[in-house]
Amino acid sequence: MSDILWQPDAKRIGKTRMEAFRRFINQRHHLKIDDYPALHQWSIEQRPDFWQAIVDFFDIRFHEQPDAVLLEGPQMPSAQWFPGATLNFAEHLLRRRDDAIAVVAVGENGQREHLTWAELAEHVAGFQNGLIAAGVIAGDRVAACMPNTWQTLVAMLATTSLGAVWSCSSPDFGTQGVVDRFGQIEPKVLVTCAGYRYAGKDIDQTAKVNEILERLPSLQQLIVVPYARPRAHIVDFRTPANVTLWDDFYEPGGEPDFVPVPFAHPLYILYSSGTTGVPKCIIHSTGGVLLQHVKEHGLHGDLGPGERLFYYTTCGWMMWNWLVSALATGSAVVLYDGSPFQPDPQRLIDLIDDERISVFGTSPKYLATLESSGIKPRETHDLGSLKMLLCTGSALSPQSYDFVYRDFKADVCLASMSGGTDIVSCFVNGNPMSPVRRGEIMGKSLGMAVEVWNDDGHPVIGEKGELVCTRHFPAIPVGLWNDPDGEKLRKSYFSLFPGVWAQGDYAEQLPHGGMMIHGRSDAVLNPGGVRIGTAEIYRQVEKIPEVLDSVAIGQQWQDDVRVVLFVRLRDGLELDEALQQQIRQTIRANTTPRHVPAKIVAVTDIPRTISGKVVELAVRNVVHGQKVKNTDALANPEALEQFRNRPELMD
Repeated sequence: MSDILWQPDAKRIGKTRMEAFRRFINQRHHLKIDDYPALHQWSIEQRPDFWQAIVDFFDIRFHEQPDAVLLEGPQMPSAQWFPGATLNFAEHLLRRRDDAIAVVAVGENGQREHLTWAELAEHVAGFQNGLIAAGVIAGDRVAACMPNTWQTLVAMLATTSLGAVWSCSSPDFGTQGVVDRFGQIEPKVLVTCAGYRYAGKDIDQTAKVNEILERLPSLQQLIVVPYARPRAHIVDFRTPANVTLWDDFYEPGGEPDFVPVPFAHPLYILYSSGTTGVPKCIIHSTGGVLLQHVKEHGLHGDLGPGERLFYYTTCGWMMWNWLVSALATGSAVVLYDGSPFQPDPQRLIDLIDDERISVFGTSPKYLATLESSGIKPRETHDLGSLKMLLCTGSALSPQSYDFVYRDFKADVCLASMSGGTDIVSCFVNGNPMSPVRRGEIMGKSLGMAVEVWNDDGHPVIGEKGELVCTRHFPAIPVGLWNDPDGEKLRKSYFSLFPGVWAQGDYAEQLPHGGMMIHGRSDAVLNPGGVRIGTAEIYRQVEKIPEVLDSVAIGQQWQDDVRVVLFVRLRDGLELDEALQQQIRQTIRANTTPRHVPAKIVAVTDIPRTISGKVVELAVRNVVHGQKVKNTDALANPEALEQFRNRPELMD
């Protein structure tokens, strides 16, 4: 597992912001921290000093100065970060006012728009004036069901500039998926598109938006972006609320104002995936998100002025919120709306060269699809601007590490990351000072006291267990919506090990400090009482070229659990005995006999969430004849039907 695939040389490290931060810390505190592990250790042992250093290094501006950095009670969650401080999130993302490009927005149809820093601020001021006229004040919710366009970003910045709370989903959510989310938080304003594009199709949203409007009685203002329906008109939308087209909502002129709010003031409401019930509404704080994101972008991602960040995401995934925060480091952001494979599999690779992207973010599924399509970017593209490749959403297989260094770019820092919507950031990720090892996440994020605990609550190294965070960090959510006493929050994150954050990931810390995620804890398989992470099986199946995709579950069988593997094969192939044997032998040779599936079953599609994650729990429920509570959270809910009443699973 310790194959080093890439290592930065001293010259490259010397140019990084992480190295500049290390020197800043040493000078300020008269220390001799000389590498990343030592820096991480200091960051969790001296958390007030560390987070104050983040504030100073990134010039975070408080309107009212804090009384302290951290006041904490006897156990998590009981922290106040920077009590007494006030600040504004949008102010930090809009600090530049020059004529360099701040935002590039590209559609799958080739349409490209860009805004300079000065133009971005001007648009935000215009939209902010419209929100003020609509009566929006601090604490009000502004919701958006939007594609990944510059308008979505402008609306978010205008909302947060006023201290109002932003919440977003994407147009590929079904009616129920949107209502399950926004219906709970009662928005005053909804921003939506009349239509959107995906995979070469223009999709009219009018009927769906009207269904949603019927079920949002709190709404006072609807703002419609025509987007893929340029002839959209306000009379198309049925609601007692005011209805305005995007261009008419603006009241141009002036600079944006920035309303100072307390550090813990709500900034975003994000949602759990909702595949096992109504989604949790997770409230993230203004200061917590800002500090966590400048740390991750500026230090771990080495972003700053002159850089460009791209992440393939919809507005319904936390990675959109994460992406746009890079503006706070002075970096530009590249937004892409549509299918990543439209009109061909090289679409996003073209973007790297066209837009001179420095840091490119994607999912394991995307890299696996590129490889299976025979794409070799280093042979067809320059990629000179690309210094870091980020990956999250699920575990990245060792085969994909090989693909990146063999066929993508040899001199790139491949940073697999893992965190969650729960903290809208990362627990473990990459950094530009450390080596990349095959199949591993580089290590723990600065300021995050991450450990892996066994069932007895003891930290373990070289063994699998629960990923936990043992000390307060600013990005802990300030609450869940409609949870006044915090009971749901404690039950969700602090009940497995009282007073300790448990993320719900089945993980492993390696002896040299690297990390591995073996799947979600609630999807862990237990054949014969032995815990197996689903990612351990997927890593092996991905070696088999005949298999395009797979999902593994535990089926209750004869008072035990047996492992069942569903596979989606390449077109024209059949799951014969020989292929089943090949799959089983590959798994057995590289794991243990317990990992070998008792049954292998062919399907034509694997259900995933809209952000691309495999939904083992939904498949498991269907196999056991149980109801799947929220299929609107799925990109392809129809795929679930083929898992029902399979004769292969009856014996």
